[in-house]
Amino acid sequence: MLDLGFVRSNLELVEKKLRDRNADPALLLGDFRRLDAERREKITQLETLKGRRNELSERVGALKRQKEDASALVEEVRGLKETIDADQQAADAIDTQMRALLTRIPNLCRDEVPVGRSEEQNVEVKRWGTIPNFDFQPKPHWELGEQLGILDLERAAKISGARFAVYWGDGARLERALIGFMLDRHTREHGYTEVLPPFMVNSKSLFGTGQLPKFAEDLFHCIDPEGFEPGQYRDNDHWLIPTAEVPVTNLYRDETLDEARLPIALAAYTPCFRSEAGSYGKDVRGIIRQHQFQKVELVKFTRPEESDLEHEKLTRDAEAILEALDLPYRRMLLCTGDTGFSSTKTYDLEVWLPGQSLYREISSCSNFESFQARRANIRYKAKGGKSAFLHTLNGSGLAVGRTWLAILENYQQADGTIRIPEALVPYMGGQRTITPRAGASL
Repeated sequence: MLDLGFVRSNLELVEKKLRDRNADPALLLGDFRRLDAERREKITQLETLKGRRNELSERVGALKRQKEDASALVEEVRGLKETIDADQQAADAIDTQMRALLTRIPNLCRDEVPVGRSEEQNVEVKRWGTIPNFDFQPKPHWELGEQLGILDLERAAKISGARFAVYWGDGARLERALIGFMLDRHTREHGYTEVLPPFMVNSKSLFGTGQLPKFAEDLFHCIDPEGFEPGQYRDNDHWLIPTAEVPVTNLYRDETLDEARLPIALAAYTPCFRSEAGSYGKDVRGIIRQHQFQKVELVKFTRPEESDLEHEKLTRDAEAILEALDLPYRRMLLCTGDTGFSSTKTYDLEVWLPGQSLYREISSCSNFESFQARRANIRYKAKGGKSAFLHTLNGSGLAVGRTWLAILENYQQADGTIRIPEALVPYMGGQRTITPRAGASL
């Protein structure tokens, strides 16, 4: 959430930045100008009334010291107090309305973020690796998975519906190997502390990271039918997490951390659950866009002056996984129109998929600055100094399912088998090749 004082003092800049995001300032800010004018008027009136009250109180004191009748002035002071209390309540109510407006306003993109309407205006920052050159026509992962007997979308649809997957044999083993490999690299080499959070969170947690109230339809809501009204939610409701970013960031909600502890770097494996609202017809083949998928998430809490550096480090940590697996990728700086609601600057890592002849997002690494910290009330305190909101960052390190399918497509062989990347061989018990599952018939 943006700082209320900043928005008041920089309303024209905020409006410009919202337009850069292809948002309508009038729609998002609503009555902000009118409410701010009313609040200023109330504050001015309050200051005048308080000055009058203080003046009368001094006169009352002087009269009483002189043993003179001050009842008329006392009555006037009493009346002023009632007016002041009423005006203060009105000013506080306006403040509440203005803060409610701020909950639906996205973060403002950094100046270096390119202005654009969609992913077409994203800017390639770097490219790594050599795109494999096959002497046969490479297949997409859904064909490979089915032929090997390790990916079963049909039975997943039978038991759960569309956008779910069942992994068999080496398919399940490869998924598990990737999770272990990613966590080990991030904790042993990159300095993250592993944490295993709950996979369900309350509404306050989703508000803290920016999913609520704007993106409720993208989430799976665990509803208590009693007293439920569609479109409504309560603080103690439970939701399936869309990403580990939510529970891990909220570990420190409503806390003030000692500056000496920063930066804090956490890595978490969790399943993730997304309704994929609005994605009907997109990526209907394979496992690109699922209701349930696995991810290893990286989350950082930093001092404001260090968040840019930590953002670069976090992105490099995610890239290091792709490089260790020898998967070609590119880093993209997202434009304003493609940057997420809570982010001020985002890099997407896109892995090359030869079976589809395109790059696909496999990690999104974002700096939220103080946006989430303000919503979740996460502060830090320097020695002898005042507390302030810290900066939060997060990124996928990596999306496990998309890494799984990238390995199938990049490491496929002419005979239909899959070569295991060298870095994963120890996690596959020494196994170097995925072959068709014996006796398997999907």
